Amino acid sequence: METQTIVEQAVKQAAWGIASSFDIYNCNPEAIRSAERIQQFVVELCDLIEMKRFGETKVVNFGEDERVAGYSMVQLIETSLISAHFANMTDTVYLDVFSCKPYDPEIVADFAKRFFAGSHCITHSNLRL
Repeated sequence: METQTIVEQAVKQAAWGIASSFDIYNCNPEAIRSAERIQQFVVELCDLIEMKRFGETKVVNFGEDERVAGYSMVQLIETSLISAHFANMTDTVYLDVFSCKPYDPEIVADFAKRFFAGSHCITHSNLRL
């Protein structure tokens, strides 16, 4: 029996949207500590999954506690939001994508893992009904 992709499920169920989280481990430290690289990632990701950015990407470096210190990013898109935190201590990216327009989470995971040179990615996706 062939299983449906989450995009097919979203269309069939007339879902409000798809929400996905991507935890990308052992990333390139230089890439996740560069505001310019993070901004480049957002532009390329939005082009790849055909999401229209709304306004500029917000990238802020903060965190007094070493465990959580690093950049955080927010990008509004016309169909919702892309956000991420880049944890310096563990070289991990915690990326979230929510959109009313269907997108393929596997494409996002593969691209983000390659872009940040991560060793592996754990993805969780669900439909917002």
